[in-house]
Amino acid sequence: MAVAVVTDSTSDLTPRVAEELDITVVPLNVHFGTETYKDGIDLSTEEFYSRLPLAKELPTTSAPSPGEFAEVYERLARQGREVLAITISSKLSATYKAAVDARELVGGNCRVEVIDSLLAIGGLGLVVIAAAKAAKAGASLEEVKRVVYDSMKRVDLRIAFDTLEYLQRGGRIGRAQAFLGSALKLNPILSLKDGITVGVTRVRCRAKALEHLRDFVFSFLDLEELAIEDAMTPDEADMLARELSTKFPRERIRWLKISPVVGTHVGPRVIGVAVLPAK
Repeated sequence: MAVAVVTDSTSDLTPRVAEELDITVVPLNVHFGTETYKDGIDLSTEEFYSRLPLAKELPTTSAPSPGEFAEVYERLARQGREVLAITISSKLSATYKAAVDARELVGGNCRVEVIDSLLAIGGLGLVVIAAAKAAKAGASLEEVKRVVYDSMKRVDLRIAFDTLEYLQRGGRIGRAQAFLGSALKLNPILSLKDGITVGVTRVRCRAKALEHLRDFVFSFLDLEELAIEDAMTPDEADMLARELSTKFPRERIRWLKISPVVGTHVGPRVIGVAVLPAK
């Protein structure tokens, strides 16, 4: 039976990538006061960042409801497909729980497996891409699950910030808390470990931060997948891609965009890279 791969909008997959690999993306929610928007559907990244400076209070975010996941599962079941849902880390969001609860709602109408990726953004995105490629090649549900768990062990990412204010205010700072007391003008580099944010290092300027991202990618001998993602700094992302194209073909680089939900917690000038090293 064909396998359908489902994920959530914190994977930062673009509509083009999702369509190309037949990935169903369930959006999280962004709340500006009493107004609620579906991540990437009712509110684009550009619209979100144009509103952010005007907001009296920092917007908040919430997970999809179990009913939203259940609707997706049932639609895919009607197509005669089994479902593998891969979500953002359960330590960062209630999305995983919603995806699991939805499985109970559909009961035996559809075989659904749910995996807590312990990841987010580009790391989650690359794991989902690996799963979707396997599913598209005709792998069984158990085989696709093995691809996911194997990819989760190998994937790594680095994210450069110019401020940790948004992570702190949104309560998603994790073990990177120690970086809050750093001197002004230091740019923190973070990653994800065991499902939460962790500090990697601090560099003295934006140029050094981009250099760190480049050197991180260059430290791997061979890559299966590479992604670059940014919020509102496309020129920096393009420059980074040019430098990395000496290591990895530019046409194979995955271009991801920080979604409004993620942007609420990271701010407008975040840029990152995610790698899936070759076996």
